[in-house]
Amino acid sequence: MTLIKSISGIRGTIGGRAGDGLTPFDIVKFTAAFGSWVVQKTGNKRIVLGRDARISGEMVNNLVIGTLQGLGIEVIDLGLSTTPTVEVAVPDENAGGGIILTASHNPKQWNALKLLNASGEFISDADGKEVLDLAESADFDFAEVDKLGKVIKNDTCLQKHIDKVLALPLVDVEAIKKADFKIVIDCVNSTGGIFIPALLKALGVSKVVELYCTPDGHFPHNPEPLPENLTEISKEVQKQHADLGIVVDPDVDRLCFVNEDGSMFGEEYTLVAVADYVLKNTPGNTVSNLSSTRALRDVTEKAGSAYHASAVGEVNVVNKMKATNAIIGGEGNGGIIYPESHYGRDALVGIALFLTHLAKFGKSISVLRASYPQYHISKNKITLTPEMDIDHLLKQVEEKYKNHPYSTIDGLKIEFDKTWVHLRRSNTEPIIRIYSEAENETIAENLANKIISDIKEILHL
Repeated sequence: MTLIKSISGIRGTIGGRAGDGLTPFDIVKFTAAFGSWVVQKTGNKRIVLGRDARISGEMVNNLVIGTLQGLGIEVIDLGLSTTPTVEVAVPDENAGGGIILTASHNPKQWNALKLLNASGEFISDADGKEVLDLAESADFDFAEVDKLGKVIKNDTCLQKHIDKVLALPLVDVEAIKKADFKIVIDCVNSTGGIFIPALLKALGVSKVVELYCTPDGHFPHNPEPLPENLTEISKEVQKQHADLGIVVDPDVDRLCFVNEDGSMFGEEYTLVAVADYVLKNTPGNTVSNLSSTRALRDVTEKAGSAYHASAVGEVNVVNKMKATNAIIGGEGNGGIIYPESHYGRDALVGIALFLTHLAKFGKSISVLRASYPQYHISKNKITLTPEMDIDHLLKQVEEKYKNHPYSTIDGLKIEFDKTWVHLRRSNTEPIIRIYSEAENETIAENLANKIISDIKEILHL
């Protein structure tokens, strides 16, 4: 069993002993800490709650609602929802914070409490530490019987979210209708099965083939939208002679596309394509994390704008976007953050902007993909002993390559012309993740192997 307490939330496997897995005891403990923190921080006794469709969702939802009521907090319960929908709803409902019950792309045995501030954004490092400290101290004051919190069921947020997407100036519904796309979707039997068909209908897409759109939490394949997990939609796109395929993860904040020939558009290129469209219409800066493809930088600089890199993590991307007044940003895992809408990864916004872009492009999705710089990312890791000083090791690698451009804002990233390698320590296990990118797979793999060899030499392995 696993329980991971981080600054952005609490995630773990369902069952086991308290403190070892995400048990009812742990759910209540951390919900009480967050609810108390929201009230202390904002004076606002209202929290928005939504969940994905995973099997444990109802159980976790009931525990969270009861705990918040016990603190005297009013709960706006969206029921089956998406991460971006909850993010949008928090400020709309004038709430002091939000909780999303989802383990994102993790398998069915996982669930999590993801925590939002009053702006509908993930809480900061400092705020997260305060919540964790409060949980450990268990310094909670629960409400007397006459002051228990109320629960308000709200089923209007799906339509409100879609309406906000349709109102974005760069979303052209008429262009999408005119393109008459035929689209296959895979929503992995979670809440995307409710939200994505509704969005496509609102965008004027009438030919939609649905795969796994029953929100019962029985994931038909590994829910992370990686090529090896998307063989069925790949075949279906070809079988249906569809224009493209759309895939989302269980909480609908990650997005990837399938080309008309069944090949993968590449989740790294979701942000690249959407940013390309936005930059063509709105000059401005872009941001992605250090482990994302260089293609975004290339597209941004071609448009005459500036690209900036952040540390890995949505909170860090958002902070860098705000600091640089970026007009779009996100992560290479298919996460689109478009401030014109809100500061959170949003597959609904991404779909609407991408389909507008593709409709105006006027050619196939594979031709669009081929129009972007071609890069390949190799992802590796090296396991170290728990007592190893990883920071010292990275410092030695930094010294070895000090004559090359490098960044230490998140581990160590070294650039070699148009290739790069990023080394960063895992937050949960004694490993170093090694991502490298180059214009072809062989060069990317060779670069990773060279760095791994350097590490082994430093460690005398």
